[in-house]
Amino acid sequence: MIELPGESPIVPRFLADIAGVVAGARFVPSPHHDERPSEAPIDTLVIHNISLPPGEYGGPEVEEFFLGRLNPAAHPFFAGIAAMRVSAHFFVRRGGEVVQFVPCELRAWHAGVSTWKGREKLNDFSIGIELEGTDFGPYEDAQYEALRDLTDALFERYGELELVGHSDIAPDRKTDPGPHFDWMRYRASLEVA
Repeated sequence: MIELPGESPIVPRFLADIAGVVAGARFVPSPHHDERPSEAPIDTLVIHNISLPPGEYGGPEVEEFFLGRLNPAAHPFFAGIAAMRVSAHFFVRRGGEVVQFVPCELRAWHAGVSTWKGREKLNDFSIGIELEGTDFGPYEDAQYEALRDLTDALFERYGELELVGHSDIAPDRKTDPGPHFDWMRYRASLEVA
């Protein structure tokens, strides 16, 4: 809580506890995680995008995917991905709702084969945030606001994290969060930019 002289205290929208569970996010535990290596402190935040089916928003399919319950018969695209064991720490929906799947102190399976500044296996030392979206269209104001508030809470808990896109750490495989993600807007919005 932040107290300003002569004003009511400002209560942050999100607050991360010692386990990295964030108050203010809806917690839906995914089985797709494991322990982080003890020698890998959290120092990076990876921004992704996802929509299931591709380009469609608002349904339960992303959550079902991260929970390992996606029905392969529900859509032709799902047959090729339903058996994958993946997760992210957070998912930011188009309207700004934040869903947490894995406590930040645990390793979510979001980065895959990845390298950044000479280090491999970014899942070991990163937090993954999926934005509901695609490479082909803009993100919503509510998503930028939620992402800002969530990032500020993570900075408060872990110190300033390096901000990268999935395309930065796996450029031969991934393009997200895509050209419509406004990195300047995002960075400028943070309390520590």
